Amino acid sequence: MSTPEPGADSTPSTRTGASSGRRGLLRSTAVFSGMTLLSRIAGFARDMLQATLFGTGGAMSAFIVAYRVPNFLRRVFAEGSMAMAFVPVLNEIKERGDRAALKSFVDHMAGALCAVVLMVCALGMLAAPWIARLFAPGWAEQPELLAQTAQMLRITFPYLLFISMMSLAASILNSHGRFGLPAFTPVLHNLTMIAAMVWLAPRFDVPPEGLAWGVLIAGVLQLALLWPSLGRLGLRPRLRPGFSHPEVRKVGRLMLPTLFSSSVAQINLIVGTAFASMLAAGSVDWLYYSDRLIEFPLGLFGVALGTVILPHLSRRHAAEDVAGYNASLDWGLRMALLAGVPAGLGLLLLAEPITATVFNYGQFTAFDTRMAAVSLSAMSLGVPAFMLTKVLAPAFFARQDTKTPMRAAIWTVVANIVLTVAITTPLWLGAVDGAHGGIALATALAGMLNAVLLWRALRRSGLYRPEAGWARFLLQMGAASLVMSAVVLAVRYGIGAWTAIDGPLARIGWLGVSIAAGAVCYLLTLALFGLRPRHLRH
Repeated sequence: MSTPEPGADSTPSTRTGASSGRRGLLRSTAVFSGMTLLSRIAGFARDMLQATLFGTGGAMSAFIVAYRVPNFLRRVFAEGSMAMAFVPVLNEIKERGDRAALKSFVDHMAGALCAVVLMVCALGMLAAPWIARLFAPGWAEQPELLAQTAQMLRITFPYLLFISMMSLAASILNSHGRFGLPAFTPVLHNLTMIAAMVWLAPRFDVPPEGLAWGVLIAGVLQLALLWPSLGRLGLRPRLRPGFSHPEVRKVGRLMLPTLFSSSVAQINLIVGTAFASMLAAGSVDWLYYSDRLIEFPLGLFGVALGTVILPHLSRRHAAEDVAGYNASLDWGLRMALLAGVPAGLGLLLLAEPITATVFNYGQFTAFDTRMAAVSLSAMSLGVPAFMLTKVLAPAFFARQDTKTPMRAAIWTVVANIVLTVAITTPLWLGAVDGAHGGIALATALAGMLNAVLLWRALRRSGLYRPEAGWARFLLQMGAASLVMSAVVLAVRYGIGAWTAIDGPLARIGWLGVSIAAGAVCYLLTLALFGLRPRHLRH
């Protein structure tokens, strides 16, 4: 079939189809974001309870490392590398309309994934002491802490199997337009972790070990929630290790470059955790809690955009719809900036109020609050770039181009390591409080580099041409961001010192006032400058 060249005039039917597709994208993103909002609320409750009950340092730091390692591998075998390679191939088979081939592919892919992850889990459990030393080198003189980390790693590693199979199920459901239930699984995870803190942790001599068991139980429950839904699609897998299956081999070839590119943010976090283990006690925890707050806007908007747009872009590519692909990508980039810029500014301007409101109770001290706010302020600078990457990377994966994001990821990780050493070392040697903030700043700057490299590759290859209206859109967003910042600062400093506010309800109330005032002014300014809801659809 003939296809228009990028940038060529579209026919009326093509434009109508693209508009309809983008309306569907907006609805799907709204569904995913709504469920993710529930997850983030549950996540805040979980983090509040965790900080209050366990504070920072000691066994809690051991749990954070033991949680981060399988979560890093989750980006490889679950919603990161595997999903990015699996979804385009799945949609390619769907476009052919061969139901038997689709079922065969799902069966063999599930079997192959299960076999590989089982082996990784077994090796991880056996090598737990060495993995603990690798990811927390600064604890070499604290054998008890390393032993606790290794023990928790043996508990959390099997979580990888369940979450990988759950992600396979979620990818299949998302490719069939079923976004609601997969988006609910993080809510279930957070509720399970809260239950583990309340009922399991007190039963252990080392209470955070109960959290490690909570992670494993959460993985089992998430898989149990999604697996039956595949039966209703007629795609519940029969596990058949299909390493020789042609489409499974194709996914494997596509996965190899994405092992790195889709995990760049997690790799940077792991690098940061390793460096933080060499700094003041509590640095690992402060970075962890900052990252949890950064994950709120990224999960609510960025992950939602990336999850929804990947199957859509892969279908447009499989159908050779160049205009639809370009229009959907343009829409995704605008939405990422529209959400990412105010989110990053809000986290920067309200770093200490947010940290105090969510964490500053019980074992989490005022000093912990200040230190976590330092890293949150630094990391918030990268939020718009992190958000853009959630759209830019799928633009390549949808075309089964995994090498370009891999090259960008390599440069990003190298830059992160160099920046971390360059920024953090002088602060560490000078015994500066908040030296861990250098790690967070390096993460943010590396994230910006990743977004720039991906954007430049898209433009140079001719895969994307910005549609009309970008100059006006940036003016609207810039004006709204300035007004929002002024209002948020005025409200914040009018309220005074946040740690002096008594009780969580009062803090939540004042924080709500600050955020609501900023959000309302942001939206009103956008409207004043001519941006309307219909512009987000068409």
